[in-house]
Amino acid sequence: MTSPSIPATGRQYELRSGGAVAVVTELAATLRSYSRDGVVLTETFGDDQIPPGATGITLAPWANRIEDGRWTLEGRPQQLDLTEPSRGHASHGLLRNTGYALIGGSESSAVLEASVFPQHGYPFLVRHRVEYALDGDGALSVTQSLTNHSPARAPWVLGAHPYLRIGDVPTEDLVLTVPAATRLVADERLIPRSHEPAAGENDLRRGRRVSELALDAAFTDLEFQDGRARSTLTAPDGHSVWLWQEAACQYVHVFVSVTFPGRTKAVALEPMTGPANAFNSGEGLGWLGPGETASMRWGIGSSL
Repeated sequence: MTSPSIPATGRQYELRSGGAVAVVTELAATLRSYSRDGVVLTETFGDDQIPPGATGITLAPWANRIEDGRWTLEGRPQQLDLTEPSRGHASHGLLRNTGYALIGGSESSAVLEASVFPQHGYPFLVRHRVEYALDGDGALSVTQSLTNHSPARAPWVLGAHPYLRIGDVPTEDLVLTVPAATRLVADERLIPRSHEPAAGENDLRRGRRVSELALDAAFTDLEFQDGRARSTLTAPDGHSVWLWQEAACQYVHVFVSVTFPGRTKAVALEPMTGPANAFNSGEGLGWLGPGETASMRWGIGSSL
């Protein structure tokens, strides 16, 4: 007798409401898929795969990269494991390969938690909680929080890594709009070194066709309306999908992938409280005192 196979991402939690379906996985509290009225709105992957291109994973206690995996804590050098060998960085936090426990939920929501235990390069015990919820119209909201259970204050950045799409419309035919006035300029290893006004081909405020874009960059100085900034992909027929983020989340990283399996192009819109290398630059970096909690909220909406 053979045992039933378990997906590579562990337990799968299906949420339903208002014609929407979302699937969240045990591994990395990943948003594996999200659709509304039968239209697929995020990139996904098979049962035998881990998230390709980090699609849908949540990020803690940092987002993006730490240069060479090195940073300094009160004058003491810290060395993290290098998890991006091609560039020699520590990438996407410490929970990418961790299973999260389901601690609550309903037909339309799921709450998952996992801990980062003290280790070389990050000597703190912090707990990351992720709550996914579908509202009555099927729109998705995500609340991520981090609590410090250490006796000393701990540095943090939170983020997420969803890729958005609109059904079977080729992503290169979509128009991307990002309400950001400033672009972070990175070096060849994708570490930000300066800022520049979003201008010319790097100004996405009026929208640019994805086919014209080759981007792997963070943007900030976002325009918030009613407490939210919204980055949007729009199809030729006017249908759209957008990532929204609240004011605690002042950065959005735009990655236009040409290597996502089965797709000519795929667009990751990554909400972040701080950019790459925040542990060294201090930009967007938060510090949690013992027992303190910080959070960010983001979500996905659509007009179909």
